[in-house]
Amino acid sequence: MNKYQIPPQTLRCLQRRARQAILVSVVALLAACAGNEETFDAVQDLQDAYEQATTSIHNGNYRRGIEILEAIQARYPFSDVARQIQLDLMYAYYKSGSMELAIEAADTFMRENPIHPRVDYALYIKALSYFQDEAGMFERWFRKDTNKRPPKDVDQSYQSLRRLVERYPASEYAPDAEQRMVYLKNRLAAYENFVADYYLRRGAYVAALNRAKNALEAYNGADSNDESLRILIDAYEHLGMDDLAADAQRVLQLNFPDS
Repeated sequence: MNKYQIPPQTLRCLQRRARQAILVSVVALLAACAGNEETFDAVQDLQDAYEQATTSIHNGNYRRGIEILEAIQARYPFSDVARQIQLDLMYAYYKSGSMELAIEAADTFMRENPIHPRVDYALYIKALSYFQDEAGMFERWFRKDTNKRPPKDVDQSYQSLRRLVERYPASEYAPDAEQRMVYLKNRLAAYENFVADYYLRRGAYVAALNRAKNALEAYNGADSNDESLRILIDAYEHLGMDDLAADAQRVLQLNFPDS
């Protein structure tokens, strides 16, 4: 299994919580509508439809599951059921590859339910939807370094994961989020270094300094921090800032003695 997939235990927990939530909502509707046979049938239909949707999603038939969930959402737009449907839909959108819809659903849920106990999950799905794990077909064919192309949406994923870890450190999704953050931090820092080196080789030393500094400050602890320091040293020397170059050299030797 790819280490960046949703852990199986997390998925099972999600599905169990979804079923519990919908059953609680159905029981509440039944209690409120006792004695009304027509309403009872509608509620029973709702439960059956929800079970069909979750079964379809579990079996990988995301299109069918999404169709049913969207129909339920349209019929009960302001109920507790609707909030659970939002959570189910963002997952189904993500798994079906409809990343824009998943992100939109996550943002909508967080905007409408800012203190809901499942906001951490919405952040998680949003981050996954932005997450870029593997190189695309073009990069694999031509062996192009993915660090040399603009990290489209990578920063969005990193910021969502960071928000999740900082706001919900006890979340069940926090450990996986932290692992993904390490990967993304290295990716973003490497791209900053690539741009900084581009400027350095063309004599734009101030621009090179700014990009290298950003790599160090924004992505402290990344694998390529030593490269950022080497770019700083080179740029300072070209600008005649020998004292600053010497300071950067000492930092490099202290933190990366084998570099």
